Amino acid sequence: MDNSENKDSKSFRVNDIVGYLSNSVVIKSILRKTTGSVSVSSFDSGEVLVGKVSPYETLIQIIEGKSVIVIDGKSNLLESGESIIIPAHTSNTIKANVRFKMISTVIKSGYEEITL
Repeated sequence: MDNSENKDSKSFRVNDIVGYLSNSVVIKSILRKTTGSVSVSSFDSGEVLVGKVSPYETLIQIIEGKSVIVIDGKSNLLESGESIIIPAHTSNTIKANVRFKMISTVIKSGYEEITL
């Protein structure tokens, strides 16, 4: 698959969007809008995304393998087919004890700045 965003009305296999790369995390955006984004990521065994805090809610869906998602210090083991919501403004870490792939959906709607 090329590096451009997927085109509307064309089917695709999410698992095929990213491959594994030794000692790396690979992230590919499949949809990016002002109200949120959807991306697919692959993590090689031993890789970690540390301590990220987002002002938005994030839905994580494991599509291959398994991962440890730590939210505010609480570890959650997720396997293929399982999902978790990371609440806005919480610290989180994503760990790969084995190779895995996930879909990350960030929802920005409802967090617009209000001016009076």
